[in-house]
Amino acid sequence: MSEAVVSEKPVVIVTGGGSGIGAAAARRLSRDWQVVICGRRREPLDIVAAETGAAVFTTDVGDPTASILLVKQVIERFGRLDGLVLNAGILINATFSEMSLDAWNQQIGINLTGPFVMTQAALPHLLASKGAVVAITSVGSVQTGPGLAAYSASKAGLQLMTQALAYEHARDGLRANIVAPGWIRTEMGDEEMETMHIADDLEGAYAKVSEHVPARRAGSSAEAADAIAWLLSPASSFVNGAVLAVDGGSLIANVGMTYFDKLVENDG
Repeated sequence: MSEAVVSEKPVVIVTGGGSGIGAAAARRLSRDWQVVICGRRREPLDIVAAETGAAVFTTDVGDPTASILLVKQVIERFGRLDGLVLNAGILINATFSEMSLDAWNQQIGINLTGPFVMTQAALPHLLASKGAVVAITSVGSVQTGPGLAAYSASKAGLQLMTQALAYEHARDGLRANIVAPGWIRTEMGDEEMETMHIADDLEGAYAKVSEHVPARRAGSSAEAADAIAWLLSPASSFVNGAVLAVDGGSLIANVGMTYFDKLVENDG
């Protein structure tokens, strides 16, 4: 087999790159990076690739063997790896008492174990390039709600795993940070809105769930992608182990105090 021709551009893998935040990250990063996107379904990946020039690999990050193989294939093709965006994730909404062990294991496997396996496989190459990792968690990693036991546990674990990576390899030049989105308008978010029957339409549903968000709206996947791009870039060279909330201020809001917003608005 011939040796890989080393890419002139830095190379970044974006897991779950076929939709939502992953697809937006691929679009944003394609300006400066050679992007590699992966996911379980080929069709949405091909659509993003046609827009961005990204390389496509059909990979189930819940399968450790597939994750390890993906890193190997990327190195064989491009000769380097400079960034890793751990975006792939699933949510199976079920109350604590009713959640099956299978539903628990699926979420832990894809949201936490998968990122661990892929990062471990990528680590020698990221150390060689003094690269960067960005893990996509959620505000649900620090605040939770009904039916989110496994999801919140997996995202909280992903945050601490990423921070442990940042701590252990900071002196090696590797950086690892976290983007924690709040309500972001994505296909996954739309599905949640429809499943929960919050309002008659999506606009009304997002308005309803954003009532206690200081910005009073959901974010866009492009806004999350901008945060990812910044954390991968030299502009954040002294940022390591940080959690960047892209949430319109929801984590700073005391929900019990939002009643008084109406009084302030009326006075204004």
